[in-house]
Amino acid sequence: MTEAATPGLTRRFARLTALNAASNLTVPVAGLADMVMLGRLDDVRFLAGVVLGALIFDYLYFGFAFLRMGTTGVTAQSWGRGDTVEVAAHLYRALLLAALFGLVTVALRGPLGDLGFRLLSGAAEVEDAGRRYYDARIWGAPATFANLAFVGWFLGRGEAGRALLVVAAANVGNIVLNWWFILQLGWAAFGAGVATAAAQWLAAGIGLALTLGAGAASCSWRTVLDRAALRRLVALSGHLVVRTLLLVTAFALFTNASALFGTARLAANGLILRMLSLASYLVDGAAFAGETLAGMAFGAGDRRELRRVLILTVTAAEVCAVAFLLPVLIFPRGTYGLLVGYDDVVALAADSNVWLLPVLLFAALAYAFDGFFVGLTQGKLLSRAMVISLGLGFAPLAWAAVHFRDSNLLWLSMVGMMAGRAATLGFAARSYLLPKR
Repeated sequence: MTEAATPGLTRRFARLTALNAASNLTVPVAGLADMVMLGRLDDVRFLAGVVLGALIFDYLYFGFAFLRMGTTGVTAQSWGRGDTVEVAAHLYRALLLAALFGLVTVALRGPLGDLGFRLLSGAAEVEDAGRRYYDARIWGAPATFANLAFVGWFLGRGEAGRALLVVAAANVGNIVLNWWFILQLGWAAFGAGVATAAAQWLAAGIGLALTLGAGAASCSWRTVLDRAALRRLVALSGHLVVRTLLLVTAFALFTNASALFGTARLAANGLILRMLSLASYLVDGAAFAGETLAGMAFGAGDRRELRRVLILTVTAAEVCAVAFLLPVLIFPRGTYGLLVGYDDVVALAADSNVWLLPVLLFAALAYAFDGFFVGLTQGKLLSRAMVISLGLGFAPLAWAAVHFRDSNLLWLSMVGMMAGRAATLGFAARSYLLPKR
């Protein structure tokens, strides 16, 4: 038997990648819609305020990304073993956690918002716009957490089409409501927050309906609340929380440092990060496929299949990155000019656009390895790699950028972090890449 991926595996991987990419791309497209609509208003403070306020939600929401990642990995492994009762139990455990965390987040919305804006830097009028956005969007927290659980469970079962429906409902709904609240009603940053929260509740309803239609096996509360299973889930979740919060911290520090260079630079770097996000969601189409298939192969005890999945994931991730990069690098001013109408912001974004090349190429490798190890539920490895990358690759260069007031050094810090993640995770994956002797 050759080491190349079999046609059957390649077809499954391609199908999952396409569906995942379509699902993922609705997320940044909705974010871009926010920027396009806010960028057409008379005052740039609404756009800058949403960029700043969204950082708090990066912590609140992406910090709980373990509800998606952890659910995918454990569900895929149980699916690979053919354990349908445990597959259902993973969903119920994730939804219980989602409900708990969602209610706590809403209850603590005041202190969380006060702390977040106290730590961020921005002009008074920018922070005011950001606070209006935050106060509206926070009410969508319980639905957002539930959607992470639904999507993770569907991906773990290899049902990327159902995951696509949930994510698309949230983001297409967000775009439509943004048009209404921002442009028609003139609610500006507050309207962007209301639209996002309402769309999340719409998606949660659809996720629940799809779950009922998926025919999840019944299981007892004793199975759902099994202590050993809960301990494993908590341990995995803890490592994934550390990994995700450190990653979001790097982006938050980057954005906060950008604000020190002025409102125009903050908005420009925010635009580039939006493009990076768009590319990352495309690359994650392959990474998510890797999660699902690696988890299933690991659950079935098929190491040869694991190697094939990893090779497919890395290759597809880099192809997606290059495909995205070419038009953006060739037409930077035209690309950013489509998003906002501020000439100074477009000029600054185009000037720094070249940094997308090294950042995204290293990021694609990192995301591919991330997906593989999420499928294997290797949370400790992922958190350790993130600590090393943030401490050695990002922090020293970011400090130098602020000290010397150099925007290029700031972008170099992002390159350092992504390269560090790719190197550390790639080193850990070497035993899977090299054939057994």
